[in-house]
Amino acid sequence: MFFSIRELELRKVRFSVDFPPGEIAFEGRDIRQISPLHAEGMAELLNNTLGEIRIRGRLSVKFEAECDRCLELTTVPLETDFDLFYRPSPEDLPGELALSQGESEIGFYEDGGIALSDILRDHILLSLPMQQVCSEACRGMCPICGQNRNLRGCDCEEKVVDERWSALRQFKENLTG
Repeated sequence: MFFSIRELELRKVRFSVDFPPGEIAFEGRDIRQISPLHAEGMAELLNNTLGEIRIRGRLSVKFEAECDRCLELTTVPLETDFDLFYRPSPEDLPGELALSQGESEIGFYEDGGIALSDILRDHILLSLPMQQVCSEACRGMCPICGQNRNLRGCDCEEKVVDERWSALRQFKENLTG
């Protein structure tokens, strides 16, 4: 779905769409969409001379990703609201455009409009948690033997070394040895 300025000059555009897995590429993240991405909302041209578009709505989708602690596959559900603003690309406007601090969260569009799939992809990538975990109680992988601690415990002993005491340890070794 493409929101063109010409259409938005005439009316607000309501949308309710589903994007099947694979239709939107989520490069840069090791995630795989496993459910339809459902988005609904409204796009409108704001009453100003800047050609500013406001797109707001709600989306829901499920992804599959490796747990960052244990490397098992886990489902990552995402349901979020969005309220986004876009202006024509500075190259499309005459003169220079200076953005204030409050305007730093405004996106830009080219070619007379913007595609909903681009908006959703960017919003999803920014909304996903930095770490994907199968559960908050995930015990992760043993750093010594590599065993998944959720499946089976191991007898590996991690020695915690506090490097702040290394100078004193070196001093002691020099005295005794």
